[in-house]
Amino acid sequence: MALLEVRDLKVSFDTPDGVVQAVRGIDFSLQPGEGLAIVGESGSGKSQAMLAMLGLLAENGSASGVARYRDQDLMAMTPQQLNAHRGKDIAMIFQDPMTSLNPYLSIERQMVEVVRHHQGLGRREAQTHAVEMLRAVRIPDPEQRIKQYPHEFSGGMRQRILIAMGLLCEPAILIADEPTTALDVTVQAQIAALVREVVARSGMASILITHDLGVVAGVSDKVMVMYAGQVVEYGTTEQIYHHPQHPYTRGLIASVPRLDQADDRQLHAIPGNPPNLLDLPSGCSFRERCGDAFDACDTAPELDASGSGQQLRCHQERDA
Repeated sequence: MALLEVRDLKVSFDTPDGVVQAVRGIDFSLQPGEGLAIVGESGSGKSQAMLAMLGLLAENGSASGVARYRDQDLMAMTPQQLNAHRGKDIAMIFQDPMTSLNPYLSIERQMVEVVRHHQGLGRREAQTHAVEMLRAVRIPDPEQRIKQYPHEFSGGMRQRILIAMGLLCEPAILIADEPTTALDVTVQAQIAALVREVVARSGMASILITHDLGVVAGVSDKVMVMYAGQVVEYGTTEQIYHHPQHPYTRGLIASVPRLDQADDRQLHAIPGNPPNLLDLPSGCSFRERCGDAFDACDTAPELDASGSGQQLRCHQERDA
């Protein structure tokens, strides 16, 4: 049985200009210990799908579908019922640590409250556990630094604290939403390596949300590529890297710098911009940016699976 099974998840937002269809019916499953990467440009619906599943949408947002965690539908739960799962069973690391941490509370207080609420530990036990988690994510001198406030840490250190907080209750699923976006390149590599290490060591399932296919390898077993609120390709990491089928997936891969190729190789850029979600085009959402578009693309393609299980939403014939 899947640890998490999501079916026909849809998310929309009421705005003064109309209804934005942010997520248009996605399906995926996650097995215990499995890693899934959700990849796509900003606005593709990656983060909103996860926030909807956890009941964290903005006030003007609404969601439908099924998100079954261990045979319990998260989408049907009340906020009070979801509170029992958030942090304890499913933890989420957000991309901006400065807005995720309370600037008025010490790191110790923020971490200890999480442990005491979800695990019922005494204050001293919770403090010891919090210090050990900071040590696990390589915060130096954690016994002293835990008493400090968020502004006293660098961006990379704050992100490490968020990872430690996500691991405090040993959740079954860890969701990391662009955990390296706000950091410089050197720190990005350190945080990406740290995420890989803690996921592998803990054996928990993970969902990595990213726009960069370059950080997926080594973290995830499967990759789901999203565009304009839909899944356009879904397969194993090996399939997506070595046999990408959708023109959008190929464009994302071609835009990643490669150290094993000539220095003068020109990076590929996908032309144009994602469609306006208030006024989606008919047919394939990607056709106006696709160099392979033809007459059939005026009709919206379905998401179909090949014999290998790789799923594709495209009218083009699959590669052999």
